[in-house]
Amino acid sequence: MTESDKNAQLPITISLCMIVKNEEATIERCLLSAEGIADEIIIVDTGSTDKTKEIVSKFTDKIYDFEWIHDFAAARNYAFSQATQEYILWLDADDVFLAADRELFLNLKTTLSREITVVSMLYNLGFDQYGKVAFQRRRNRLVKRERNFRWVGAVHEYLEVYDRSFNSEIAVTHQPLSHDADRNLKIYELRLQKGEKFSPRDLYYFANELLDHRLFDRAIEYYQKFLETKQGWVEDNISACSKLADCFYNLNDIENQLKYIYQSFQYDVPRAEFCCRLGYYHLINNQLKQAIFWYKLATQAEKPADSWGMVNFKCQTWLPHLQLCVCYSRTGQYQFAFEHNEIAGTFIPEDPRIHQNRTYLKNLLKI
Repeated sequence: MTESDKNAQLPITISLCMIVKNEEATIERCLLSAEGIADEIIIVDTGSTDKTKEIVSKFTDKIYDFEWIHDFAAARNYAFSQATQEYILWLDADDVFLAADRELFLNLKTTLSREITVVSMLYNLGFDQYGKVAFQRRRNRLVKRERNFRWVGAVHEYLEVYDRSFNSEIAVTHQPLSHDADRNLKIYELRLQKGEKFSPRDLYYFANELLDHRLFDRAIEYYQKFLETKQGWVEDNISACSKLADCFYNLNDIENQLKYIYQSFQYDVPRAEFCCRLGYYHLINNQLKQAIFWYKLATQAEKPADSWGMVNFKCQTWLPHLQLCVCYSRTGQYQFAFEHNEIAGTFIPEDPRIHQNRTYLKNLLKI
């Protein structure tokens, strides 16, 4: 048996690399969820003044200080440079592996081919009131150390990877308790003051920060600048249209809201989210025929081939059916209303609206 064959039978080894600052509320939860996954834990602290280091020291002695220079990529690259194992995994302090995903990851450790250099994982970003994933996307999470992949971007940084990759079904779950709402915006404003030229990606993420701070006019300016470059990733183009529609909705500018909903169709076939937006517009204007058209299209809309962009599960599952129940009920088509309510109920069976609609429609249909 060759040395290569022997290695192929052994589990891969993993360095977990994290950058932290004042994470005493979440870091232990994160590290506990990674026990058995990480063979080595690298913690780079950018200036904690709480008990973060004390808590981390229970898990690892590889704790490094890094002077904060308003550059997330620089800090992450430094963390990666301290790793010694075959693969590097990265997490944020408010991320966790849920039990089922831990099991999937432990299985991956024993089955992953060492020819794979990049493993992507799902990222659960939000949950509904029933504990089901509401928003999700995919991110590159595990990389082969010897390839020396680098982080790029002072804020909203990304890992620049290439070569043989594997899209796993393992999910990292984001469970924030709080965050510095102004941190990223301040970094972008500082870069603007220095006269830095923003890349298309910078324009998009700066606009996101402005929108989060409800600075709608400035957000519109930078989303439009981003789209005008015609160099954006298609998923970011579509997302920018969605966020521009949100901005104009908040400014009560319906004409431009509709403009950017329709502009999203330039980048891909109509997505369920935009069909639901149009359905809602026509529903509140009592244009029920048009509302039914768009909500039905939402139920039939082609789902993106992967989940690298943001996935809005409610628009792909229960929401258009529940709204079709409303539309058909208003037009007196109670059987159709009942059928769509029942379909919605397969996704959210405990929602009180499902039970109320069911009782109301059964009485009308004399079921």
